[in-house]
Amino acid sequence: MRICLVYDHLYPVTIGGGERWMHDLALALARNGHEVTYLTMRHGDDAPPALPGVRVVGLVAAGRVYDDERRALGPPVRFGVAVGRYLLRHGDRFDAVHTAAFPYFPLLAAALARRRHGYRLVVDWYEAWTRDYWRRYAGTVVGTAGWLVQRLCTRVRHDAFCISAHTATRLRTEGFTGATTVLPGLYAGPVEPSPADATEPLVVYAGRHVKEKRVPLLVQGFAAARREHPGLRLELFGDGPLRAEAERETDHLGLREAVTFLGRRPQEEVERAFARASCLASASEREGYGLVVVEAAARGTPSVVVAGAENAAVELVVDGVNGIVAARPSPEVIGAAIAETVRRGASLRASTVEWFRQNAGSLRIERSVELVTRAYDGDSP
Repeated sequence: MRICLVYDHLYPVTIGGGERWMHDLALALARNGHEVTYLTMRHGDDAPPALPGVRVVGLVAAGRVYDDERRALGPPVRFGVAVGRYLLRHGDRFDAVHTAAFPYFPLLAAALARRRHGYRLVVDWYEAWTRDYWRRYAGTVVGTAGWLVQRLCTRVRHDAFCISAHTATRLRTEGFTGATTVLPGLYAGPVEPSPADATEPLVVYAGRHVKEKRVPLLVQGFAAARREHPGLRLELFGDGPLRAEAERETDHLGLREAVTFLGRRPQEEVERAFARASCLASASEREGYGLVVVEAAARGTPSVVVAGAENAAVELVVDGVNGIVAARPSPEVIGAAIAETVRRGASLRASTVEWFRQNAGSLRIERSVELVTRAYDGDSP
C-alpha cells in the first residue's frame, strides 16, 4: 500500500513518545513492503534524517516550536498549511494518510484534501484535553480556542487510534462518536529483560524540559529523597525551554554536586543510564503513554510517576511491583516515593524484571502496526 505519515516531529531530531512511535511505524511499514512517505518539519539547519525505505519530506522549517512555557502557534499553522498544499497536489499518490491529531492543523488539512483524493484517514490521538485543562495550559482565550479546534477535529470522520485507555475514554467524552482502538503498545526493544549486575544510588529523568513535565518539582522531590539517602545523585536527560529554571532550582537547593544536566543524548546512552539507576523518576503532570517506563523496566529499573487526571503513564506502573506512584505532586510525596524505590532495592528490581517479562510481549509495537495496517485496508481493527 501507499502510506503517507504526517507528524511535525521526527525522531531522533526531536525526542518524545509520539515521534518514537511514528519513526518506528514508518520503518516497520517499509520493512513490510509498503511505500511510505513521511511529511514533517525541518528542525534546525539540517535536512530531516533519512529513514531506510522511507521518503522523508521536510515541508517547512520548524522555527521556534516552544514559546516560553508552551507550544508556539506559528509552526503548527505553517505546517498544517504546507500539509494541505502537499496533499492537494499529491494526495492521489496515497491509499491512506496517517497523522497525529495534535497539533490539529495538519489533521484538518488532510481532511480537506481527502475530499479531492478520497484516501483513508487514520489519526493517532496521543492525548485529548478537557476545556478546563486547555484553559490552565494556555489561558482562557487561547485555551478555549484550542479546545474548540480539538472539538472540530473530533467531528472529522476518521479511524481513531489511542495510545492509552485514558485517552480513548477522554476522546469519547470530548465528542468523538466513531470507533476508537487502543494500541496495545509502542515498545520496540527486546522482550527479554537485561538487568544490570550492579546499580548506583542514582535517579534518572529522560524527557523534555517543558512546563507540564515539572522538572523543577522533580529536583525538589530529589532533594527531599536525599534526606534519607544522602549519597543519591540525579541525572537529567533532555532539553527544553524550562531547563534554565530547573538549573536555577538546583543551585537554590545547593545540589550542583549531585545533579547533572546531560541534555540530549543517544538512546543507547539513556538506556545505559536506566540500567545502572535505582529508579527512573518523573514529576510530569501529563503523559499520553509513558514509553520510558517500559524501557526502564527492560533493564530492571522501577519508575516513579505522579498520579493525576492527565497522566496516562500511571497505567504502566503497578504500584509496588514495577515502581511507585506518588499520590500528589508535592516535593515531600515525590521524595518519599523515590526514597522507597532506593530502600526496597533488589526486591523491587526483581519484581520489575518479572513485570516486564510478563508484559513485554503484549506491549510490543508489532501488534499495533498490525492493527493500524488493517485500518489502512479498511478492515475493522
